[in-house]
Amino acid sequence: MMKKLTLIFTLLIISCNSKVDQKKLHLLNGYWEIKEVTFVDGAKKEYSINSTVDYIQLDSLEGFRKKVDPKFNGTFETSNDAEPFKIRISNDSIFMKYTNDSNIWEEALISLEEESFSVKNNDGVTYKYNRFEPINITP
Repeated sequence: MMKKLTLIFTLLIISCNSKVDQKKLHLLNGYWEIKEVTFVDGAKKEYSINSTVDYIQLDSLEGFRKKVDPKFNGTFETSNDAEPFKIRISNDSIFMKYTNDSNIWEEALISLEEESFSVKNNDGVTYKYNRFEPINITP
């Protein structure tokens, strides 16, 4: 019971802070690299180099997210693994709801711009992403 109350309280706090325009959701499409994680205690972890990038594809209110490995020739190596999600809108807040065989979780979309977006998970951890810019080195 306490766990449910904590989850509801966290979602209420998150929803009060989340004001992303639903018309901007198409901006999620594309390649993103994590730049920073902010923990509940305020501690931050910054990422200057990423070996993998998240690819997000959203059509209407359903989509998927998958990890891809960028290559120096501008291509990507990937597997067929993808994490499906649905957009849930509640009280002017937008959530990315993920469901797989072993887990269900949500991330509140707290900011979304052309070149960046941020989400906050149920534990209060915030993830900031920047649009990925490939490095193309051709001989």
